[in-house]
Amino acid sequence: MSSARTGGKSDGAFGKSKGLTVRLSISLRGLVTGCVIAAFIAGFGTVSWLYFGARHELSEAEHRSRDYARAEEIGLDYAVDAAQVDASDFGAWKARLVKGVTPELTEKLTKAADEMEQILVPLVWKSTAAPLVAKVRSENDGVYVVDCFVGVLTQTAQSKEPVRSTATYGITIDSNRDWEISDVGGIGGVLEGK
Repeated sequence: MSSARTGGKSDGAFGKSKGLTVRLSISLRGLVTGCVIAAFIAGFGTVSWLYFGARHELSEAEHRSRDYARAEEIGLDYAVDAAQVDASDFGAWKARLVKGVTPELTEKLTKAADEMEQILVPLVWKSTAAPLVAKVRSENDGVYVVDCFVGVLTQTAQSKEPVRSTATYGITIDSNRDWEISDVGGIGGVLEGK
């Protein structure tokens, strides 16, 4: 880069100059180098922006996946516990039925369990359960609705052979309330979303 100045008078900073000439020359090599540096900076900025954006999206996806898995595990564990009934130890089933549920739901389930006891104890009801699958049906602001399917083997005083069935539960889990279960529904809730 070089500059040349010729003598002369000027009428001030914004006035007309008389005889003053400023010449600026840039070599082709300098121009190309400047363009390469500018392109490198722009490219680096773009790649950095894309990298950190993708990293953030992956982090959100991992977090979402972990939360879904946790909701499905809580729902399926609860469904298995709810499906395992032994009329000779009905108190243990009642305790499992209200474990991890909200106080409001505890009250409803306790009343329902008392009514079921009147039916199941005379039948000498005994059922065992095994988890099949759970899937999050929906999530809204940290509240998950999970469809849970449990394989059940039921024996009563009236049946000679155990009966196999599948119990289906729609379980609502609120992560905002320390992952408590806030609602439990049967097959109707699950089929409603299909």
